[in-house]
Amino acid sequence: MTILLATDFDSAEQRLWLELLQAALPDERFVSDRQAVDDATIDIAIVANPPPGALRGLANLRLIQSLWAGVDKLLGDPSVPPQVTIARMVDPAMNAAMAETALWAVLSLHRGFFTYAAQQRARHWQPLVQRRADEVAVAVLGLGQMGRAVALRLAAQGYRVSGWSARPAELASIHTHTGDDSLGPLLARTDLVVNLLPLTPATRGLLCARTFDAMPRGASLVNLARGAHVVDADLLAALDRGHLQHAVLDVFATEPLPADHRYWLHPNVTVLPHAAAQTDARSAAAVAAANVRRVRFGEPPQSLVDRRRGY
Repeated sequence: MTILLATDFDSAEQRLWLELLQAALPDERFVSDRQAVDDATIDIAIVANPPPGALRGLANLRLIQSLWAGVDKLLGDPSVPPQVTIARMVDPAMNAAMAETALWAVLSLHRGFFTYAAQQRARHWQPLVQRRADEVAVAVLGLGQMGRAVALRLAAQGYRVSGWSARPAELASIHTHTGDDSLGPLLARTDLVVNLLPLTPATRGLLCARTFDAMPRGASLVNLARGAHVVDADLLAALDRGHLQHAVLDVFATEPLPADHRYWLHPNVTVLPHAAAQTDARSAAAVAAANVRRVRFGEPPQSLVDRRRGY
């Protein structure tokens, strides 16, 4: 049988992934061009933002292994065979990288480092009031693999961390909340919100005027999940009127972020180029290979996507 690698990678990145996957699975046959083989031989697809229609008509497909943690684009492609199992990427290395970025953002907001950077540009010397970490309330929205890693890292740093998720979740030393009714009261007592929710119909546009109004004046937002979680006009309005102090944004509705977007030059926005937790091909290839071996040995693959929930 054959494994199809279907991605939007450039040629160099495609070669790297093929080399790593082939090294991890030396007995498997890989192709990146469906024209090179009979479709009937393709039973596994390893994908990263595959072009729409890339998996159409693969009658013997048994597993779609995503190389990305988010699968919203994959689920949004109607040509993806609906009966085929999808596994998303859950890579401990990526979780660790996300926790590092979240800690950097929270520390920078807590200690005023973005303000100090602006003061440096203005050649202005003004020490700020220094708060202790245990005086800062942080809410992590989304308690999947990445959300859990982030919440635990922030709690270890001494922050007062709470978590919110669509489904009940338990996490040692973290106060967890679930359900729409609990979100507003949680936000009302939160200084910093870190978003790591999956993008679903229920969470699209969740970070909007209603959400921002529920947060205390002077609170800040860190969005490391998906750009479509945020209603841009509402966030800019909350920043412009001083209700929110700052936003650290790694993801955007349109990427790359258009050159004329207000986020670029807004004094209270920090822009990252979707770099909070990049996939490490070395570790991710090993994770994908492990799922391929499970299928070959008749075992269920790990990190399966629930299509009804969208993640």
